[in-house]
Amino acid sequence: MAHYAFLDNNNVVTEVITGIHETETIEGLDTETWYGNFRGQVCKRTSYNGNIRKNYAGIGYTYDAVRNAFIPPKPNNATGFDDATCRWIVPYFDEA
Repeated sequence: MAHYAFLDNNNVVTEVITGIHETETIEGLDTETWYGNFRGQVCKRTSYNGNIRKNYAGIGYTYDAVRNAFIPPKPNNATGFDDATCRWIVPYFDEA
């Protein structure tokens, strides 16, 4: 089993589904192509462990084709961006 994210015209994730394993084909097509054609949207595989495209895609995440990564929405308190993880840097406040 694998997970797939569907993107709108701005490369923003609109839905994430569970589908067949990525090594299988459907009607002779790789899974991303087949799911994308079936839905009429670009489809990209994603994974819980971050081995594929840095972060597990969620609705509202943006797919960055240059980094080949899913990037979460920017929080209001973000102070920067970590290129290695493709995550926003958020300050940690110790309440002790």
